[in-house]
Amino acid sequence: MDRDFLIDLFADFGPVTIRRMFSGFGISADGTNFALALRGGLYLRADDQTIPRFEAEGSKPFQYQTRAKTVTVGSYWQLPERLYDDPEELTGWARAALAAAQRAALRKRPKAKKATAQKKPATKMKKAANKKKPSS
Repeated sequence: MDRDFLIDLFADFGPVTIRRMFSGFGISADGTNFALALRGGLYLRADDQTIPRFEAEGSKPFQYQTRAKTVTVGSYWQLPERLYDDPEELTGWARAALAAAQRAALRKRPKAKKATAQKKPATKMKKAANKKKPSS
C-alpha cells in the first residue's frame, strides 16, 4: 500500500494525515492516529465497542513476531477485505475507529491533581542573629 492509495481510500472520510511509521504508515485525522497500514494490511483502531464488528467480519487483530513470541496488538484490527470496494461503508468504519482512538486518548490523560497549600520550609535562626549587638 502506498500513500496515494491510502489518500484515495479515505477520500470519502475526509482529510487524513499519512506519516511513515515502522515499515508502513500511520493514518490520522484531527491529530489522532486511527489506522495503520503495515505489512500489506490496513488495521483500524478498535475498542470494546467496535471489536465485535471486526469479529463478526472474521477480522483478526494486528500481530507481529519477535524472536521469542508472537505479539498481538488488540487495539488495531484488520479492515475487512470487502470494505476496500465500498468507500461509503469504509467511511463509517473509519469514523468508528477515530472515535475509538479518541476514547482511548481520553482514558490516557492524567487526572488533574488537587491543589495543595505549599508550606514554606522551616528556617533556623542563627544564634548570632538573636543576640543583640552592643551599642557604641
